[in-house]
Amino acid sequence: MLDSDLKSQLTTYLAYLQRPIQITASLDDSDAAAELRSLLNDIAGASNHVAVVEAEGPPGVRVPSFAIHLPGEEPRVRFAGLPLGHEFTSLVLALLHVGGHPPKVDEETLAQMDALEGEYRFEVYFSQSCQNCPDVVQALNLMAARNPRVSHVAIDGSLFRDEVEERQVMAVPTVYLNGKHFGQGRMELAEILSRIDTGAVERRAATLTAKEPFDMLVVGGGPAGAAAAIYAARKGIRTGVVADRFGGQVADTLGIENFISVTQTEGPRLVAALEEHTRAYPVDLMKHERARRLSVGEHTPGEFIHVELESGAQLSARSVVISTGARWRDMNVPGETEYRTRGVTYCPHCDGPLFKGKRVAVIGGGNSGVEAAIDLAGVVEHVTLLEFADELKADDILQRKLKSLDNVEYIVNAATSEVLGNGKHVTGLRYEDRVTGDSHELAVAGVFVQIGLSPNTEWLADTVELSPHGEIVVDDHGRTNVPGVFAAGDVTTVPYKQIVIAAGDGAKAALGAFDHLIRTSAPAA
Repeated sequence: MLDSDLKSQLTTYLAYLQRPIQITASLDDSDAAAELRSLLNDIAGASNHVAVVEAEGPPGVRVPSFAIHLPGEEPRVRFAGLPLGHEFTSLVLALLHVGGHPPKVDEETLAQMDALEGEYRFEVYFSQSCQNCPDVVQALNLMAARNPRVSHVAIDGSLFRDEVEERQVMAVPTVYLNGKHFGQGRMELAEILSRIDTGAVERRAATLTAKEPFDMLVVGGGPAGAAAAIYAARKGIRTGVVADRFGGQVADTLGIENFISVTQTEGPRLVAALEEHTRAYPVDLMKHERARRLSVGEHTPGEFIHVELESGAQLSARSVVISTGARWRDMNVPGETEYRTRGVTYCPHCDGPLFKGKRVAVIGGGNSGVEAAIDLAGVVEHVTLLEFADELKADDILQRKLKSLDNVEYIVNAATSEVLGNGKHVTGLRYEDRVTGDSHELAVAGVFVQIGLSPNTEWLADTVELSPHGEIVVDDHGRTNVPGVFAAGDVTTVPYKQIVIAAGDGAKAALGAFDHLIRTSAPAA
């Protein structure tokens, strides 16, 4: 199953096991079970601390699946299907954590996790190509490995298709808790704990509010925010970063080949590198917090700027760099909101496998849309790409690839007017021919929206100047129209929304903010 390189890596990792562990497999005579049996044999061959046993599972257990547990202990960590692709790391970490290897998690979070009371039965549907799924799978595996009140099953949605259809799972990761829908999308350990630990949000808000004012507070943790924080910290001033999720949209990017000096990488890998670099400096990194309001009043040099968070916490700083980035733009047509995550989706890499053998549509003929159509063509039965303009806008090389595919068609001058469904999931869409005015319907199971970005600036109403498109207006130093408030990255009017440009803008804004500090006030103690 595993090639020689992966077997070698596995042997190296499993040397960190501190106690014997058992893998109990529930298998049948299917091809998937044969592959899983081969994988488990490779794992057992990589360490004398691992024993594999085949046995019937308890009633209702998914087949094929396997549980990782201590000998004589009831299993709490289970994989249903093959945890390969992006989930191979999740498998390795599950083995290590059940086997006693300490996780890279702070003591406060571990104590919160271990103190959970009640019963928590988590199920997560993943796909091997999903970059957001491992964060959720690994967090829940760790909780289950440590706390006997928690169990977790990670389910390969492409293998258990009947179950996916029954539960109407049309986006991954999708999380169930005690049989009820818990959430979708990327979630880290701290976020999951805050949702199930009563009082955690209030305690966290009080802790944040009690912090001393920062010299520079960066709001947003994408490439612009990370660069701003690093440049600020190198100046020796008190620096903080508050971010809903560190890495921003980069975490959702599959392949990155234009970040100068890095030939090729993936979004999650670059995000990990950005966070590691940021933590190499004395930066106060506050994750899983969303800004709600910027309070500047009649700001004059020497006064504090205040940032209120959705948790109720309030942070203060002498200067602020806003780098809250952007999000996928909505079509704003009837049915889109109703069927979001039930057929309307924004990530072909994550959710494409859930539409295997079905007909889907891609909205948008730029690079992102054409790349999505090409990617999906290898999985689904048929792809129809709709472009509003009279021609595709993607690079020529992408257009040539698109036109070479037999199961892809594209329609220009097409204005999507409605997403159609049966109350449970998408069944089609309606579009208007912009030349003739005729209305047409397409029968599709999925609609992948790829029409650009909208800046995350709703929380800034009536504070800083915004463009007609909602972007923060900045000058060539990253300054806004409010003294002490700077901005960088995709949230601003700077053209070309690229990772490398955002990082440079973050550095520029931090230098501009530092220049503002030394010219207007002494740094905070």
